[in-house]
Order: sequence, then C-alpha cells, then structure tokens
Amino acid sequence: MTTATVKGNVLCYKGSNFFRQRLVLSVLSGKPIRISYIRAFEDEPGIKEFEVSLIQLFDKITNGTVIELNETGTSLYFQPGLLHGGTFSHECSTQRGVGYYLEALVMVGLFCKQPLNATLRGVTNNNIDPSADLIKTSMIRAVKNFILDDEGLEIKVTKRGMLPLGGGEIIFKCPVCKQLRPVQLLDSGMVKRIRGTAFALRVSPAIANRIVDKAKGVLLNFIPDIYVNTDECRGRQSGKSPGFGVHLTAETTNGVIYSAEKASNAVSNGEDPSIPEDVGEGAATRLLYEIYLGGVVDSSSQAVVILCMALGQQDVSKFVTGPLTENTIAFLRHLKEFFGVTFKLKHEDSSGTGTQKVVLTCVGTGYINFSKRTV
Repeated sequence: MTTATVKGNVLCYKGSNFFRQRLVLSVLSGKPIRISYIRAFEDEPGIKEFEVSLIQLFDKITNGTVIELNETGTSLYFQPGLLHGGTFSHECSTQRGVGYYLEALVMVGLFCKQPLNATLRGVTNNNIDPSADLIKTSMIRAVKNFILDDEGLEIKVTKRGMLPLGGGEIIFKCPVCKQLRPVQLLDSGMVKRIRGTAFALRVSPAIANRIVDKAKGVLLNFIPDIYVNTDECRGRQSGKSPGFGVHLTAETTNGVIYSAEKASNAVSNGEDPSIPEDVGEGAATRLLYEIYLGGVVDSSSQAVVILCMALGQQDVSKFVTGPLTENTIAFLRHLKEFFGVTFKLKHEDSSGTGTQKVVLTCVGTGYINFSKRTV
C-alpha cells in the first residue's frame, strides 16, 4: 500500500487499491484526492465499470462534486461536494455486489443534509461483497451503538439477484445525525442463539431445505437454539439468474451479532457448479470461525466501527475486536491521512475464548454534521 503525498491541499495516491475507502474519506473530510497509475501496467488499464458506478453514486448524493478522468482511465481527480442525500435510485454494476455500494452509503449516510432513501439494483448476493442481509444484521447493529435516535435506519431486500445478470433490489433508509456519541464496548458475551435465512432463486425450493439441513447439522454440535428459515423467492422477486445461498447470524447475551454467508458460484462465469450441502457447510464453518475470532463486532464491520469511533465526540471510545483484517489496517492508515486520527492498539489475553483480541482506543475528532438543521 502506498501512502499519500500531499500537493497543496490534494492527497495524491498511486494504484487502485482501497479505491472505495479513499472516496468515502474524501467525501467526509472534504479533501480532494488524485489517484494515478490505476492498473496502468495491466492488460486492461484504467478504472473498472464498478468503480465508475461508485463514482456516479457519490455524484448523486453530493452537490458540487468535481470529477476529472483522463482518456485512458488511469488517473482520477475527485473533489468532493457537500453531502446532500435525499431520495434516489441507482443501477449498480453487476461486476460487484450491491453490498459494495451499500457499505459506502452506510459510512456517509448519517452526515447528509437530508435523510437518505436509496434504492439500489444489481447483484444482492455473491461471494466477494457483503450482502444486504449481512450489512443489515451486522454493520447497522454496530452503527446503532453510536447514535441516540436510530429510528428510520433500515435496510429492506425487496428482490434478490444473483450473478451474472443480477435483478435484485434493496432499499436503504438512513436518518441524519448531528454528532456521534463515544462508546466503550469491551465484553461480547456468550453466544445464545443462531438464526439464518436460506434462499433459492429460479431453482427447486428443495435446494434451500438441503442447505438448512447441512448448516444445522454442523451447528447443532455446539448449541441447540438454531432456527434457519427458507426464503422461496418467486417471479420478479427471484431476479434474473438462478442461484442459492444462506446467511447465518449468531447473537450473544450482550446483543453482539456475528454474521456469515455463502452463495452459489456463477456457472456462466466459468466457475464450478455449487452443491447445496457445500454452501450450507461453508456458511456454518465461517460463522464458527467468526465466533472464534470474537470481539464486539465481526470482521466485516471493523472499518465501520473504526470510522464511527474516529468521527465521534472529543471523548475516549473503546472497542474490542478480533484480529484486524487487511482492509481494516488500510482504513486506519487512511484515517490518519484524512483526519489525523491515530488509534492505540493493545492486545488482550483471550483467556481461552478464541483468538487474541485487539482493544482499539481513540479520541474522537468531534466531527459535526453542519448540514443537519436543528429544530
């Protein structure tokens, strides 16, 4: 990962890594960025279709954003405008899941001028990006710790869509927030129940039952309170491509959620066809691994929590997580470059409960949403 070089008030980066992180933090901080050498030495140089779609999404929720892209697409200048929000719909690129875009909206949605009411269409479930189900159960639950009034913060899956054609649709509603509060969460508690949803799109409904049987067969070795329902989407609600998958959540005695999911492969993209039992076993194994990693948030929500800690009031926030992911480590570095925030990281003895934990401590920047009108 290359660090930023500063030219005037512009942060300059090289390469396509962590493209979304840089755009999100640019919008929140108001600092313009220039990214050069984007896949400059690859067979297909320049930014991809899904990255163009992400830039268009940010253009829709801001006013006055300046975007300059060179002819080859290998250099981008992005000067963010004011976060406006409002009601809009967006056709997401099928190269990435809807979760790729939804995660960015979760990070910036609270600081818009008007409440967000976004309709995103595309691929709702794949094996690259978090699904809307995972963001709803894990990330949104984590964000609610930092806001006093979470009424209106919701995600609704109206249609599911699989690779390669998509056809899914989700609705994301997010209220505006004046300021985030400091939070100290250090105890995750013990897992008390597991819930989940298995879905089958344009294939036999019996496949969903096979996924459930296999997933429960793995999880019942550890806990008896398990319920996985089936979502048999039909007609327009089943998207444009066949597929199946499952989303599982484990809830602890302290209300902490660990999430895991797995979807079938897209055969049309040259991947081997998936077996329902393998999908069920894979999701169950991943959930057990998330529980083993531990912490007060699962690995997919670490970056969102770190952002909320950094933008909170000028007070101390503490969170316990499992081992930091590569994405989280890069996010910590970017936060220092955009906001000057540094975190204190301390290893905590796990005492036989999974892996070694990390205690994240920081003092918030006192970020205030000036766009929000006080009544």
